[in-house]
Amino acid sequence: MPPAPLARPVEFDTANGPISAQKSGQIIRSLKSESGDTDILKKHLALEEAINRDSPLVLGNKLALLQDGPATYKAMFAAIRAAKDTINLETYIFEDGEIGTEFADLLLAKQASGVQVNVIYDSVGCLDTPREFFDRLRNSGMQVLEFNPINPANVHKKKWLLNNRDHRKLLVVDGRTAFLGGINISEAYSSGSSAKTVSKKDGKTETGWRDTQLQIEGPVVAELQKDFMDTWARQKGPALPRRNYFPRLVTRGDEIVRAIASESDKPASPIYLTLLSAIDHAERSVHLTNAYFVPDPQLIDALTGAARRGVDVQLILPGKTDSWAVFHAGRSHYAELLRAGVRIFERRNTVLHAKTATIDGVWSTIGSTNLDWRSYLHNDEINAVILGPEFSRQMEAMFAKDRAAAKAISADQWRRRSPLLHIQEWLARRFEYWL
Repeated sequence: MPPAPLARPVEFDTANGPISAQKSGQIIRSLKSESGDTDILKKHLALEEAINRDSPLVLGNKLALLQDGPATYKAMFAAIRAAKDTINLETYIFEDGEIGTEFADLLLAKQASGVQVNVIYDSVGCLDTPREFFDRLRNSGMQVLEFNPINPANVHKKKWLLNNRDHRKLLVVDGRTAFLGGINISEAYSSGSSAKTVSKKDGKTETGWRDTQLQIEGPVVAELQKDFMDTWARQKGPALPRRNYFPRLVTRGDEIVRAIASESDKPASPIYLTLLSAIDHAERSVHLTNAYFVPDPQLIDALTGAARRGVDVQLILPGKTDSWAVFHAGRSHYAELLRAGVRIFERRNTVLHAKTATIDGVWSTIGSTNLDWRSYLHNDEINAVILGPEFSRQMEAMFAKDRAAAKAISADQWRRRSPLLHIQEWLARRFEYWL
């Protein structure tokens, strides 16, 4: 069993600021009746405090778990239409298709109505999006910022960091409602994971994408707004028009949430360290769903170590993917994981793009972070960590649904895979750091 977390008082923030240690203790005790085991919850709370001292655990939030593109876009469009003051959008891909045009038209309408719209898009992620698409937004009065431009003549900082990308998917409306997760603004998500569509370009049948997004209302939205503003400042964006980006927030629900952001030019990813710590101290279960699985030695050790000490470790990974190299590099680690007792499932009939985890029935995360070297070392990412049994139950139900639509990979079956797969895995493994 890993060592117990440091003895450090758990402190919470609320809509009215930090609360006393006595009140924090009362909150933890009140959770006992919900979780059935206050010790596990207290341990994960203490771990969060020990690792993430720069961002608070925030009480009083309301969460909505959104599965797939149609439900996510519907909720995002509703929030944008209701905006009264500001809309801040940060995205890896902003595609010039039907969904992208619908987003752009709605943002243009809100800008024309007096709402200030600010957009950050990634230069590599939007490589196929015509410059005229973003010029149309700029010409309306929106502030539009290109993250780490490919063209070195357009860089915002002294160093040209082509490999460092903004992989976040974050929308903050009026400083009160936020969305984050794995869903880009792209046609790939428009039909949902269970749908089959015919491509207008070549007439081929395309598979829908399976992804997860989180809608948040409550005091923790201020932390996500800070993360957007920080990216804008680090990229040397122009001064934003003065608006009420940080309104006074009130309690909206009962969820405990921490916003965790990682930066590509920082030496360590707090999101990665948080996940590793949660796995290392897991007692009952580790259930991960992830699109791009290229684990480093530390993650392999954490997963196999948990399985060997009796923790139920299950991974839902893609059965098909949009990245050949990532797919086979990840599969090259299956044998070691299976030998240790890790259970692996590959999602069928869809392109899996979700990045979620739930541990011990009390710790959950949703965000943009993949389980690969690129996310840990080269990308700006953003996740929410949720602590408590109620939201974990929703996450477990979603995990069970995905597992039912997945194929189990057995150790015996994996040993009998074809020589061609062995070769593909060996080749992809040689480049996993750069994937």
